[in-house]
Amino acid sequence: MSEPTKQAHSFQHITDLAQFPEELRGSVVAIGNFDGVHRGHRTVLDYARQEAEKLGVPALAMTFEPHPRTVFRPDHPVFRLTPSHIKAEILKAEHLDGVIELPFTKEFASMEAEDFVKDILVDKLAIVQSITGYDFHFGKGRKGTPDFLREAGETLGFAVTIVGAEGDEGGTIISSSRIREALAEGDIPLTNGLLGYRYFVEARVQHGEKRGRELGYPTANLKLAENCELKLGIYSVQIKIDGVMHDGVASFGRRPTFDDGAPLLEVHVFDFKGDLYEKLVSVSFIGYIRSEQKFDGIDALIAQMDKDSEEARAMIASMRPLSGLDMVLNADT
Repeated sequence: MSEPTKQAHSFQHITDLAQFPEELRGSVVAIGNFDGVHRGHRTVLDYARQEAEKLGVPALAMTFEPHPRTVFRPDHPVFRLTPSHIKAEILKAEHLDGVIELPFTKEFASMEAEDFVKDILVDKLAIVQSITGYDFHFGKGRKGTPDFLREAGETLGFAVTIVGAEGDEGGTIISSSRIREALAEGDIPLTNGLLGYRYFVEARVQHGEKRGRELGYPTANLKLAENCELKLGIYSVQIKIDGVMHDGVASFGRRPTFDDGAPLLEVHVFDFKGDLYEKLVSVSFIGYIRSEQKFDGIDALIAQMDKDSEEARAMIASMRPLSGLDMVLNADT
């Protein structure tokens, strides 16, 4: 798999086909959900980029928002590895020319597969080639199989490439579901290995109870999605503040020693002084240190936090980049 090394290119995030830029017609388009933009997804994206370079045309990704499973089961929304804006950030780092984000509704899901191909891929986008994974289906009743798409391409004049499953070093297929399961187990090495970059979240720092400051461990408090399935516990992390990466230790939990409240990500930034309130920051996860626990007193809590900080520093010191993409996403900007 080729690796991106820079981000200095134009990138367009398109959410309305009525505003589709004329200069992007005739592109190679990779189609899929791409939640996580993991190593398997990036094999599809690499094909699209390489084919586009051969043809001298733009390379685009087409995704769907919200996640289709959330539309069909709104009472059980999918835990998103990469919300829309983060997905676009990664696709930009992958050196695509843009992403087309189609609104996914029940009405859209009921569109006949033939209409999706003719009305969108051909008439609106005038694609020259589509690249999809082996398990991509579309249209009413999931009629749009890989074979259906290949036959439609032959009829309507665009090439079709179907990319097979991508396995990890042990041969197990890489999937978004598998990554979600790894996060729920606190298995950060597996998560990051399957993604090919360090898993990260973005949120705005909010005001808290300021207990950390009183304990000598001031924290940046971040509220993650309500359906976030990340395992509760203590993590070694890096946090990007105003474009600069800083080392830290974080707790994702309910604070059982104090209030046992709603889950909150609390990041203590090593050797940092400054006001972080209302800043939009990103937090990259490096390792899982321990589970959350309740302490009998403040002294015992502080002693454990000291140990956690030492372990977090050691994990960060031994960290190595996972890929060129990992280097791009975690570079100072």
